[in-house]
Formats: sequence, structure tokens, C-alpha cells
Amino acid sequence: MELRHLRYFAAVAETRHFGRAAESLHMAQPPLSQAIRRLETELGVELFTRTTRQVALTGAGEVFRTDVQRILQAVDEAVARVARFADGVEGVLRVGLTGSASYRQLPALARLVKRELPHTMMEVHTEMLTPAQELGLIERRLDIGVLRPPIRQEGIAHRLIAEEPLVVAVPEEHWLAEADTVHVEQLRHEDFIMYGATLGSVVNDAVIRSCLASRFYPHSAYEVTETSAALALVAAGLGIAVLPDSIRSAPREGVVCKDIEDALSVPLVLAWRADDDSPLLRRLLDLLERNEVFLAATRPEIHESTGGTP
Repeated sequence: MELRHLRYFAAVAETRHFGRAAESLHMAQPPLSQAIRRLETELGVELFTRTTRQVALTGAGEVFRTDVQRILQAVDEAVARVARFADGVEGVLRVGLTGSASYRQLPALARLVKRELPHTMMEVHTEMLTPAQELGLIERRLDIGVLRPPIRQEGIAHRLIAEEPLVVAVPEEHWLAEADTVHVEQLRHEDFIMYGATLGSVVNDAVIRSCLASRFYPHSAYEVTETSAALALVAAGLGIAVLPDSIRSAPREGVVCKDIEDALSVPLVLAWRADDDSPLLRRLLDLLERNEVFLAATRPEIHESTGGTP
């Protein structure tokens, strides 16, 4: 049974007329009639009753018509879907993000994809530090990553999307909660909540460098693997956390965020495999470019901030 025979049957079932069906199929009527006869022979049932005045579906024809409509619709959808995939407007986009990027950059990216690439599904992996995202990209488990340089793996391309100043998250009853701004020196005797030392956190590095510039080393009272856990411990009054400014996009009860005048800032980049020629990735990068998501690169490494917003 050939797909074209199903289309022939569907045309005759729709028009109830061999002549009009042949016209809609851009073919002569005799070959169409012969094809329907061969289809009936192959199925072993009559699909139509024919008189000199009309053509009607038999009971078996009505049942067959329902299934044929479903089959042809599925085929048409498959053809359209593969065309959209080739054009880079359909597919699955596997995204990795650092914990803090989940608060600000993820919603912005999701809104853009939903609006411009409505047939694209996002598979989101949050709370991934840079080394884990690099590995995910190299092993082809991720298509893009929103991470903080430096990037140490070869074969990964990236573009700058934000420069985030560090802010301090303190419990709402903390003595700094009412301060207009904070200086690093004022954090000297505080208990810090930090990412685990073995995780390779760029934010940790920036926090430590900021403290060393003020001639002290931060006392890490608690180590966490997720930004949300750090904020939960701050809300519980167990310490302070110095984190990127994007955490302000998801206010947490019991936590107050304050600018730090003399802390460092941390860059955030969008990264992808340099050899990835996926149509969807290329369309996404073009979309981000046209929507001015990428920033002009300044310095590739962590650099000092004046305390302003990125």
C-alpha cells in the first residue's frame, strides 16, 4: 500500500465524486478509479458504492476514512516538523545555568524563546557551576550554557551577556540591613555562607579576592552547592552570603540585599560548542544578537566594579 493511494482515497471520500477528486489531485479520472480498485482488492473490502449518479462510502469505507485522515495528518505534521527543524525553528534546546542566572537570565531567555521560537522546547538544568557546564557542552549533554568565565575547556565559544556586581545578602534583622551601602571591610567578622571549596566557583573566587583586597580572609561557616540553599541559610540567620546582583530578581522573605561599594564584579557569558552547526543554535544566536542580549566585551576576567548595575 502506497501513501499516494491513501491520498487518492481521501480525495474521493471528501468529494464523493471521482471526476472532482481527479481534478483536485491533478490527474485523469481512469487512473484514479483503477488505483481505488487496486486499494480495495488489497484490503479485501469495498470502500465505495458506485452508481451512475453518486459515490458513497461503505461502512468499511467510513472506518477506513477515519484512520486515513489520522495517518495523513501525522505524515503532514512530520513533514512540516522536519522542515521547521531544518530551518532552526523547532527542536529541543538543552540549557545549563548557574544558580544565580536562574533568577534573572532564565526568565528572559525563556520569554524570548517562547515568543520567537514557539515550536522549541527548553530542557533546563539549573544550579550548574562553570566546570559542570563545560563538561556538559563537551559531552553534548547541553547545547548552551549560561556560566561565568574563565572557560578552561577547548572548543567552547562564548559571548558576554552581563557584568554583575556582587551584593551582600543579610538576614532582615542584621545590623547591615538598614545600611544604604556596604564596604567589604564591614564584613570582616561575619560568618560567610559560600559555595563548596571543591566546586570551582567563580563567585567564590571573586568573594575571596574582594576580602583579600581589604586584608582579611572570609570565614566560611557553611558550604552549599546551590544559590537557593545559601539564601535559605541567610534567611535562617546563620550567616551572610556575597552573591551576584541577579539574586535580587527573586526576593526571599527574611533576606535583605545590599550593594557593596568596593567589591568585584563577575561576568556572565552564553557558551556553546564552537563546532555545533545545529540550525536551532544558529537561529538562537542570531535572535540573541538582534535582541541585543550580547554585550560588547570589556575584560574577559573578573574586574573591579564601581557598584553600579550591569
